[in-house]
Amino acid sequence: MNCYYNPVHTLQGPGCLAQLPALLHTLPADERRVLVLAWSEEALRHPVLAGLLTPGGEFAAQSLVFTASNPTVAQLFDAWRATRDFAPQVVVGVGGGTILDVAKSLCCLYGCDLQDVDDLRARIAAGSLQPAARWIGVPTTAGTGSEVTCWATIWDPEKDTKRSLESKANYAWAALVDPELAEGMPVRLAVSSALDAVAHAVESYWARHTNTVSRALALEAIRTIMGSIDDLFSGAPAAHDAMARGSMLAGLAFSNTKTTACHSISYPLTMHYHIPHGAAVAMLLAPVLALNAPAVEDLDALLDALGARDAAMLQRRIAGLLVRSAQPASLEGWGVDHDDLPHLAALGITKGRADNNPVALTPDCIESLLESIYQMNTVPCVC
Repeated sequence: MNCYYNPVHTLQGPGCLAQLPALLHTLPADERRVLVLAWSEEALRHPVLAGLLTPGGEFAAQSLVFTASNPTVAQLFDAWRATRDFAPQVVVGVGGGTILDVAKSLCCLYGCDLQDVDDLRARIAAGSLQPAARWIGVPTTAGTGSEVTCWATIWDPEKDTKRSLESKANYAWAALVDPELAEGMPVRLAVSSALDAVAHAVESYWARHTNTVSRALALEAIRTIMGSIDDLFSGAPAAHDAMARGSMLAGLAFSNTKTTACHSISYPLTMHYHIPHGAAVAMLLAPVLALNAPAVEDLDALLDALGARDAAMLQRRIAGLLVRSAQPASLEGWGVDHDDLPHLAALGITKGRADNNPVALTPDCIESLLESIYQMNTVPCVC
């Protein structure tokens, strides 16, 4: 049986951020206490956000700049402590996946009386956190799709793990996907973000929990991104609009399916070697495609959307995009110690992701996958 659900009021297109005040006006007058969470002071100078934050204006609004990437449990606790007295009823997250994940996470903390970081860690692990405020996602990168999903990734390096806040009650109240906010983004970030979105769509397509709607969204997302990703190198505004649409579609796809092996295996690469998330999952796409191919329904449709005949061709395409954007296309290039591969493989089985892959994963299989991307020009492996 096919089943699909996504309640986010989504607006996409150049200039759509201008609709934010009108959206907030639809809320009751006593439910408009707004926190704007942004990645930089520069972001807060956008005319729409500056107007929202004007002292004595029509909204009770405050701002918080959150500059960390890959947010940790400790950093989330500090952000909650800095804003708990204001007790916002709406959190507007303006930034990349980090900001959106922190925004939706904070909404689950305002109803809590947290004692310390360990208390927060325990509540995340127990899955007991539920939103006490609404949130609005305003992505400034095109990759994570976090504005239309209901979970947030929070890192816990002290415990050598990745944690996730998950609740269907924590979908965004609204998302404003404005490609103008991504213009001027460094090509390196734009490419890795776009490849992250491709991974979301591909993994949604073959996930154990896939469905008809997600598969249709996934194919359109892949075609949209892969058909225009080369135009990012010239800075064409149309390319940023295509990436924004593709990322949103990919987010809608995997909002119902979650991701699979590529994401599961990538987490320790990011945690231990600080490989940007988009690059980490992108390097894994071709070898995981080779692994999963026998179990993928209508593989030809997926390959057609990717513009590749097989996994080897996809690997060359992705490697080319990474190298052109000044990023290594191998684990060796990112400084990964070869002797560390068995440890990274053991950490690569993430509950809810590895077991969602259509082909079973084992540490030995994951180690073979990592071996296949350790150096460039290796052939995608089949475990």
